[in-house]
Amino acid sequence: MKEIIENSLEKTISYTDYRTLVHTLLAAGKSTGPEQSKDLTNYSLLNDKRMKRLDKTIKISEATINALQEIDGPQTWLVITEGWCGDAAQNLPVLNKIAAISDKIDLKIVLRDEHLALMDLFLTNGGRSIPKLIALDKANNVIYSWGPRPTVATKMVADYKAAHGSLDAQFKEDLQVWYNKDKGQSVQEDIVTLATKLSVKEA
Repeated sequence: MKEIIENSLEKTISYTDYRTLVHTLLAAGKSTGPEQSKDLTNYSLLNDKRMKRLDKTIKISEATINALQEIDGPQTWLVITEGWCGDAAQNLPVLNKIAAISDKIDLKIVLRDEHLALMDLFLTNGGRSIPKLIALDKANNVIYSWGPRPTVATKMVADYKAAHGSLDAQFKEDLQVWYNKDKGQSVQEDIVTLATKLSVKEA
């Protein structure tokens, strides 16, 4: 595992470079990843607009800021994503804002389909769901992982699947509405919970 993680770390890009990459590919009518289709490009275009808006509007709460102060040592947040992923578009800007306010967190990004060996170490119910955040200590040991959705949204998905068997277009639209109303608060709460548990454990 550690070798795969360290190999992936050598090929990471910054959040700014990721945003530029997605935007540049869209200008050429493409999405990230080896598979190209009109649908994926359209998803990426919509997500690019979402991320641009969220980059400007997301606010980090005082509770989150205070929790981040409890982090004792440096952490690398290795995030697996793709430009066409709706959950990534909603969550990655929040993770970036959280990382930006802490001098102990270094956010690094890799594309899923270029790092399947890494992705397969962090599956969600057997699936390659993204985004996936892998928190590493200074020795590149895994501290915790998070994703692909906040806890509240994960329960929404599970409940809907239990009732209907699969996620349809209406649910996906409803989920985006929920994200817009939530304004990144649930992601912050999840990260605070993980950071608090870590601090208690280390203490």
